[in-house]
Amino acid sequence: MNIQDIIELLDSRAGASYLGEAVTQREHALQAAQLAVTDGADDSLVAAALLHDAGYWIGCGDIPHEQAGGDWLAQRFVPEVSEPVRLHVAAKRYLCTVDPAYASGLSRASVLSMEIQGGFMNADERRLFEWNRFHQDAVRLRRWDDRAKVPDAAVKDPREYGVILHRVSR
Repeated sequence: MNIQDIIELLDSRAGASYLGEAVTQREHALQAAQLAVTDGADDSLVAAALLHDAGYWIGCGDIPHEQAGGDWLAQRFVPEVSEPVRLHVAAKRYLCTVDPAYASGLSRASVLSMEIQGGFMNADERRLFEWNRFHQDAVRLRRWDDRAKVPDAAVKDPREYGVILHRVSR
């Protein structure tokens, strides 16, 4: 699968609902990528923001979407793309554990999914997450993920990210 195929996969998710949120999966992905660009993220994190829910697009089945997406992306992109994606759910659990204000700002759908995803981290899980060299990138990605739920927000065409995706591909 080449970059054009990946963009078409994202584009094909145009109308797919995003887990109880008021945006589609496509809108969510494009908003997250735009937030990363606005925040001055490097190409790897912009790509991670754009592709963070790829596990849903490829049909993750019984495998958690972050794991399926991380595995799939690792075959196509550098670890600086795949690993923050793999960790973005753990980052939500981490932020809820260390920052009560963060937890209180989650959408209803995100609160419900957090319980399914394991809830708050225990001390060992927290330490293990903090030791991962990609944990700070995953936290940044998570914050964009949480903010990328604005109905009818203006976003770029996914093809505009093609050059970035090429730069961080394997």
